[in-house]
Amino acid sequence: MTEAQEVVADEASAASRLEEEGDVAADYLEELLDIADIDGDIDIEVRSGRTYISIVQEEGDDAALRELIGRKGDGLEALQELVRLAVLTSTGNRSRLVLDILGYRRGRTSELTRLAEDAVAQVKESGENVALEPMSAYERKIVHDVVAELGLQSASDGEGARRHVVVSVDA
Repeated sequence: MTEAQEVVADEASAASRLEEEGDVAADYLEELLDIADIDGDIDIEVRSGRTYISIVQEEGDDAALRELIGRKGDGLEALQELVRLAVLTSTGNRSRLVLDILGYRRGRTSELTRLAEDAVAQVKESGENVALEPMSAYERKIVHDVVAELGLQSASDGEGARRHVVVSVDA
């Protein structure tokens, strides 16, 4: 097998693994939603080497799904970890899948982008470091990426639930 054929085979294997991961996650979530008697549709998308699962609702009352998201997305984070654990148990593979409910993560990404842009502007204006609110690892990654794109440095500081991003001119 040539090197090019090996690369194609590896990519096909990875794509197959991600599709399997999505199927396992969707089955787990559908069963959970059925048990909780919550209406929701599951969308699966594979992009950039990651599986994205979304729970959406076409019509009707979305209050139960909003409850799943929880305060500041805590319920969503917990549910994502449970889904990842279900995938690990079923496939033996650690998952980096991302779960979203009712577009919460998409909206939060927009908020975090604005927050990071504001922090960068403040650091450039004052020359002082800016510490942001505590956030999850996923959210910190979004902020770090935005800050880097805008040419400044950022680092995570603190421990556990108090871990946050500090934006600075230099690290």
